[in-house]
Amino acid sequence: MKHAFHREEHMKQMFILCTVLALTAPVAAHHGNASTENKTVVMKATVVQWLWTNPHTFLKFDAKDDSGNVTQWTAEWNNPSTLVNFGLTAKTFKAGDEVTVTLDGVAKSGAPIGRIKEVMLANGTVMRYDGVAGTGR
Repeated sequence: MKHAFHREEHMKQMFILCTVLALTAPVAAHHGNASTENKTVVMKATVVQWLWTNPHTFLKFDAKDDSGNVTQWTAEWNNPSTLVNFGLTAKTFKAGDEVTVTLDGVAKSGAPIGRIKEVMLANGTVMRYDGVAGTGR
C-alpha cells in the first residue's frame, strides 16, 4: 500500500511539473521588445553581410549619418522559413549591395541595432515580410 501511495505522489508531482513547463515554455520561447523604441528609421545603406540563420536572419549594413560618419548597423528579421514565402533567400543580399533599409524598432540605448520592416533593393524591388513584396510602391 505504501508503494502505491508513493507512486501516486510521484505521478502528481510529474503532472504538476509538466503543467508548469507547458505553461511557461511559450513565454520563454520568444523575446520581448522592451529594449527597442517603436520608431521608424529609414537609411540608405551598403550591405556588409546577410546572415541567413535560425531563429532569425540578420542584415549587417553601413549607413552614413548627416555628417558623413559611417556606422555599421545590425538589423534582425524573421526566420528563413517565413521569409522564403515573401521572396527572400540566402542570396537576396550580398556584400556591397546598395539598399534602403526601413527599421520599425531601434535600440533604446542608441546602439545601431534594429528590427527590419522592409528593404528596398537598388532596382526598386521592396522586400517586405508582410506580403507587400514587389517592384516599387
